Amino acid sequence: MVNTILEKLNAAQREAVCFDEGPLLILAGAGSGKTRVITHRVAYLIEEKNIDPERILCITFTNKAANEMKQRLGEILKKQSSRPFAGTFHSFCAQVLRRNGVVINVAPDYVIWDRTDQLAVVKKLLAEAAEDNYSPAGILSVISQTKNEMITPLEYVDFAQGPFQEVVAQVYLGYQKTLKLTNGLDFDDLLSKTANLFRKSPSVLEKYQNQYRYLFIDEYQDTNKVQYLLTKLLAQKYGNLCVVGDAAQSIYSWRGADYRNVTRLEKDFPKITTINLERNYRSTQNILNVAYSVISHNKSHPILRLWTKQKSGDKVNLYEARNGEEEAKFVGREITILKSQGYSLSDIAILYRTNAQSRLIEKILLHYNIPYQLVGGFRFYERREIKDILAFLRFIFNRQDSVSEDRIKKIGKRIYRRVVNFAELVDEKKERPKTIDVLDGVLQRSGYLDKYSSQKEEDQSRLENIKEMRSVAMDFDNLSQFLENIALMEQEYFPNSNSFSGLENEDKITLMTLHSAKGTEFPIIFIVGMEEGLLPHSRSFFHSQEIEEERRLCYVGITRAKEKLFLTWASSRFLFGKKNYNSPSRFLADISEKLIKNLK
Repeated sequence: MVNTILEKLNAAQREAVCFDEGPLLILAGAGSGKTRVITHRVAYLIEEKNIDPERILCITFTNKAANEMKQRLGEILKKQSSRPFAGTFHSFCAQVLRRNGVVINVAPDYVIWDRTDQLAVVKKLLAEAAEDNYSPAGILSVISQTKNEMITPLEYVDFAQGPFQEVVAQVYLGYQKTLKLTNGLDFDDLLSKTANLFRKSPSVLEKYQNQYRYLFIDEYQDTNKVQYLLTKLLAQKYGNLCVVGDAAQSIYSWRGADYRNVTRLEKDFPKITTINLERNYRSTQNILNVAYSVISHNKSHPILRLWTKQKSGDKVNLYEARNGEEEAKFVGREITILKSQGYSLSDIAILYRTNAQSRLIEKILLHYNIPYQLVGGFRFYERREIKDILAFLRFIFNRQDSVSEDRIKKIGKRIYRRVVNFAELVDEKKERPKTIDVLDGVLQRSGYLDKYSSQKEEDQSRLENIKEMRSVAMDFDNLSQFLENIALMEQEYFPNSNSFSGLENEDKITLMTLHSAKGTEFPIIFIVGMEEGLLPHSRSFFHSQEIEEERRLCYVGITRAKEKLFLTWASSRFLFGKKNYNSPSRFLADISEKLIKNLK
């Protein structure tokens, strides 16, 4: 059996699979076959070391990854009657609390709240406090981050500063009280309460330490504070911990993920062994060299130098556009050329740093009649904040528009009153104001932007989308022309009531942010907007740690490409409602000219 388990593994993979006992850190580079190593190591322990499968716990971050692991283990361990536990942190903790939560006053029949339940309670609490200037989703995001830092509602009250945090503190208290009254837990409670259970009850902790003597954690660079604590507690008795990760792909700090958890293992498990997986099975060597050129400038975490037995491949294509429109047209033209060369649209992905950048790309793809799909988000004109702004403008243009009026009322009574007052002001002037003046006026008078906190990643994205709406408004003298254009654009999105992207099985381009691209791969990748202020984002300029995360984000994007990589930037860009003159991204300056083909 051992030959079956080890065949087709390279030397480093084989070393990791056959590692004996004790703590093991596998630094697995992009495309290095980490899932194969995890599943084959589990199989090796069971088949060759005679470890009971029920003594092994495999933790992943998503249900999709857990199901993939279960499937692969099932294929390898066909003769075994039992299987290791493979699931997410949340599914494991849910099981622990069902069986042992009573120790910390969690009833076995607790109900897990979904996001709809959570938002409904937050909205109710905001209404009771007569607060409709803040986004319920934004407040819920802060509560989630706070729980993952193991901060209780009372602790948060003590250090809350400013109006927003004070509202969060008030809502957090009421939110947790409602959870308790309804015998409910949210997803963050599953983790924090399990950690509290293990800390308060040594006997329960020891039961799980004995049950699961071998612990595997995938994507370790994405763990947050409470997940790190759970890992440390479970593994501290026997030390048979195997974590797989790559600090260079840690891009979710805004969710609480901390790449430093990888290096903290050396302190908590001083006898830990580190094995590097650096052979890449995905990309050409030129693409890997470009990726290394970018990531090697980071100093705060280990850097792997990936290599492949594949050919060097094409040079990476670099295109400088005069403006964003020209950049989008270049992408559209290149896609038609690639398609004529035999590539499928599904072979191609377009990646960008901010959601707002998709608007121009979508516009050009519609123009070229190229079907596309957005991953991890909505098409520009379907986004909630854009639909809200359009409702304001349609109502101002036509006071009889009851559909828009109803939408505004649902946003909040105070905002509705302010929009009505502003509409009356516009009526009184008896002139046709410029679209941009109406847009700026209603945003200022309504207080709508106060709903979003610039400190939250999701809210920042929404604010950027609203600013990008200004870019559209600047092109139209009056509301009539503007709204007509939007209506025609929406019709293109939904011809005959169907999404522009067409049938589910239709060949189509993939559009997504660099954050959403993690875990994907495509033969051809376009990374657009590679200029200072976008990638790296302007918000990161004054913090070296944030610049390093932007560099990791760029690295993740580059390493998604298998065969061809296009990097584009625009020397000027009309973005967020104003014209910017840009310099190329500092990440482009890191790449040797020998690796680049400049396109005209």
